[in-house]
Amino acid sequence: MSLSDAFIRLHAAKERSVLIKFESVGKTFGPKNKPIRAVEDVSLAVEKGEIYGVIGYSGAGKSTLLRLVNLLERPTEGRILVNDRDVTEISSKELRHLRRRIGMIFQTFNLFNSRTVFGNVAYPLKLGGYPKHQLKQRVEELLRFVGLEDKADQYPEQLSGGQKQRVGIARALATSPDILICDEATSALDPETTNEILKLLKKVNEEYNITILLITHEMHVIRSICDRVAVMEQGRVIEEGNVFDLFANPQKQTTQNFIGSVQNDKLSPKLLEKLKRDHKGRLFRIIYKDGIASEPILSRATKKYDVDFNIIYGSINELQGKLFGSLIVEFTAENGKINEVINELGESVEFREVIDHES
Repeated sequence: MSLSDAFIRLHAAKERSVLIKFESVGKTFGPKNKPIRAVEDVSLAVEKGEIYGVIGYSGAGKSTLLRLVNLLERPTEGRILVNDRDVTEISSKELRHLRRRIGMIFQTFNLFNSRTVFGNVAYPLKLGGYPKHQLKQRVEELLRFVGLEDKADQYPEQLSGGQKQRVGIARALATSPDILICDEATSALDPETTNEILKLLKKVNEEYNITILLITHEMHVIRSICDRVAVMEQGRVIEEGNVFDLFANPQKQTTQNFIGSVQNDKLSPKLLEKLKRDHKGRLFRIIYKDGIASEPILSRATKKYDVDFNIIYGSINELQGKLFGSLIVEFTAENGKINEVINELGESVEFREVIDHES
């Protein structure tokens, strides 16, 4: 990276501002004598231009949280600020304007079956009084962007699930929103189509500089495109932060479970027992931090202290432009020498000795 590129990136980082802010937000449903706490004491800040993910199992409160942003649900407690304005205090006219600036994409597509692809994308423009002479040009531009320019005259029932979601994305972009809310946008799609839609959302974010706030129960979605993530459980945010940092050091069991679902690097008890039987050295799980996986730090340290090592199991993947992963490694040497390796690498990687169970 050149010095000028570094300066531009640093300047852009400094200029990034908070677009959506939740301050001690709560949402309760039901009667007072039997309330259901869907969202409880949530405080989050979503920065302009980022892709922010909210993940949780069914019933965690994530869908309710997103519906509070444009007041499809009103908070029971706390404040929600969009561009420093408390959305609960704006007028009806201002709320209508706010909703035009927030596009929504749904799991079930929510297309009008009686309208063509062109008609579905044009619908919000017609509602907003978009000039007729510009409407056709705008719809065609959006269909080209999502790769459906040849489907303009077809109806939703003639499209695949991925194509329907592309129509949904084009429709959500029609009014040039500042924010795009994605409610389980890939849950109804197969893995290959999911990846295509995620790439399209990334393109939306990068080319239009639209802030994307998405909810999902799939950690693959978070890993693929999100900058930061909040993990929800029983209406509360239990963990939040940079995606790479959460993968490298998850604190809560729910977060660990989500990460385990995509890392696929845990050993079965049977395989673990076989490894311990066949390998006489000490077994460690090594978790790489801060993108250090691209450097030969393990071979350097073991060579320095005359320790033999054998990589037995694991994986290294790309995450937010850096290499991330974990390996199970056998060290063969005196305990003192092995401890020297661990001490030297302790700031770069995390060591967890594999003894009686995989952790």
